[in-house]
Amino acid sequence: MTDDRTRGLLFDMDGTLLDSTPLVEQIWTEFASRHQHDPARVLAFAHGRPTRATVAEFLPPGLDVEAEVARIAAAEAAETWGIAALPGAREYLGGLEPHQWAVVTSATRAVAEIRMTAAGLPLPEVLVTSEDVEHGKPSPEGYLLAARSLGLDPAACRVFEDAGPGVVAGRSSGAEVTVVGGYTGEETHGLPRIADFTELVQRDSDGLLAAGVSRR
Repeated sequence: MTDDRTRGLLFDMDGTLLDSTPLVEQIWTEFASRHQHDPARVLAFAHGRPTRATVAEFLPPGLDVEAEVARIAAAEAAETWGIAALPGAREYLGGLEPHQWAVVTSATRAVAEIRMTAAGLPLPEVLVTSEDVEHGKPSPEGYLLAARSLGLDPAACRVFEDAGPGVVAGRSSGAEVTVVGGYTGEETHGLPRIADFTELVQRDSDGLLAAGVSRR
């Protein structure tokens, strides 16, 4: 899955480290209904992208994008029902040193911290959120910033992603990419894949370094 050049792990959050699907689907379905859109179409676009990008894509002309973004952000920060860590994620992250990993998410910092905590996952020292970048996924900006914050070249990092925009962002950054879950878009062709983190935890009982991270 990786080689001994890998020194840092960069994780997406929703769908990769934790499952927030029921809550996310509810929030975007309510948005779609408010603005007479097909919820399935909105959800398909929204997955892996910043809230503002989805709102801008579907909000009818003349309405306030920032007000709608704020409304959705408030809903995301107020609810944690159904949020759970993916199998093995808690154990896997718990075996890594702070300098070895980061989270890069399209969520806001407040939402990221709430969801990671609700899922029982440790908060990383390096957390790159939608507020830290000018261009969200599929731009590689977030992953480039995370690698830089860890003091690493992106080529020495591995990205874990579950959605098309994030896979594109990871690959564009120069990092290696592992797909988490069942997404099979053409951008995943030839990439390694895991169902969850259980298999990585089981591979290494000493430091959980199965992903090829070398200690400094």
